[in-house]
Amino acid sequence: MNGDGRAALEQIVREESGLVLAALIASCGDLAEEAFQDAVAVALERWPRDGVPQRPAAWLTTAARRRAIDRLRHDAMRAGKSAALRESELARLAEGGGEPEPERTIVPDERLRLIFTCCHPALAPEARVALTLRTLGGLSTASVARSFLVPEATMAKRLERAKHKIRAAQIPFRVPAPDAWFERVQSVLAVIYLIFNAGYSATGASRDERRALCAEGIRLARILAALLPGEGEVHALHALVLLHDARRDARI
Repeated sequence: MNGDGRAALEQIVREESGLVLAALIASCGDLAEEAFQDAVAVALERWPRDGVPQRPAAWLTTAARRRAIDRLRHDAMRAGKSAALRESELARLAEGGGEPEPERTIVPDERLRLIFTCCHPALAPEARVALTLRTLGGLSTASVARSFLVPEATMAKRLERAKHKIRAAQIPFRVPAPDAWFERVQSVLAVIYLIFNAGYSATGASRDERRALCAEGIRLARILAALLPGEGEVHALHALVLLHDARRDARI
């Protein structure tokens, strides 16, 4: 296998998987994670042979969306749904999820929008934070477990229960209106801090991976502070991550 293609894929998955999944969740819902894994498998086969695409993250997003469409078509045929309904849903996915909802334009960052979406009050606070870290934060189940100081097996079960509740309750992947933000903001703050902390305190990750996680936590905190200028806790988090980042290299 061509080492350049594999190395490029590993870098993209490491640095941009959260953003790709955020886009996929918005259009594909609970098919997103499995579709993304399928797209990575296809990239492992094609990139070493055909070369790395100019926009690798966009390539993965498109490939994953096509996988989701194929899965939806297969499931619809097995369920015996009408062709009209099936084609309508396939067309919506093919167009990237249809027209954006008015609320989505209020939050100016795709990943932050999905963090607000995943921090749904129907889930327990620990579950919503853990699920968001795993799905959108780019953290492995082992890393999320370390953040919560629990065994990896315990965290895996907690994540699976949260996903099952989302499916069973048919919780929509929808950005809440501004008047519903405040019941979710504590969980959003926790997610942002733990993304930063995963980079700041990580022991098994490379230097570049740690820097990328810290930078992403700072970026999200900055956007949230601009979005909620009157919230002291949001500004306190932004100041905290900047303070820790300023001394990150000096502490070693």
